[in-house]
Amino acid sequence: MRKREESQVEVTHNQSTKVDFTETYKKNIKDSVHSWYLPFKNTFDFCFSLILFILTLPLVLLAMIAVKLESKGPVFYQQVRVGLMGEHIKVTKLRSMYIDAEKHGAKWADKDDPRITRVGHFLRKTRIDELPQLINVLKGEMSLIGPRPELTEEFSHEFPGFEQRLRIKPGLSGYAQVHGGYDIDPGQKAKLDCYYIENFGLQMDIHVFFETIKTVITGEGAR
Repeated sequence: MRKREESQVEVTHNQSTKVDFTETYKKNIKDSVHSWYLPFKNTFDFCFSLILFILTLPLVLLAMIAVKLESKGPVFYQQVRVGLMGEHIKVTKLRSMYIDAEKHGAKWADKDDPRITRVGHFLRKTRIDELPQLINVLKGEMSLIGPRPELTEEFSHEFPGFEQRLRIKPGLSGYAQVHGGYDIDPGQKAKLDCYYIENFGLQMDIHVFFETIKTVITGEGAR
């Protein structure tokens, strides 16, 4: 699915987005995923994300400086998304677009989108812009691997079943990310994420983990 930085109701001075969720999709969500693997996964998520957070902190700090030097505006872009079983979570990214990128309204980022800064192109290609979400993983709101958090309400009407992605924690990377990237629509993404849920387990996460490394190295699907 193509990456989008979007606003729904109000954008404050630090570009933190407040979203009006009517949440009609919640009644359609099936039971959350249950598996012997979940406690192991949660423990691994916390330990590995803590290590990653410490190791990548200098990189994030350098990226913050680069973002600030290149263009006016806040270093971070924040938005409320939907997590496990419809829980609201605030996700943070390093800002990759110019501050006035959405003055005419939100839209998907296109290939070679002029709204994306030079630094932003690099951050998106390497997925460094997503690293601040390690904090969400440490807080237990996200996992290292799982469906990416989205604004579910708008997509659940257009693509029935999209809300079933909420049966498991959203992830920093996911099956749909490494097998479809940002070039598939929300319906196709939901199908891939549901396939991940139906085949949830250690073997699946190992597969996504190594595919994520490959994606980061090659920059495939970045916009």
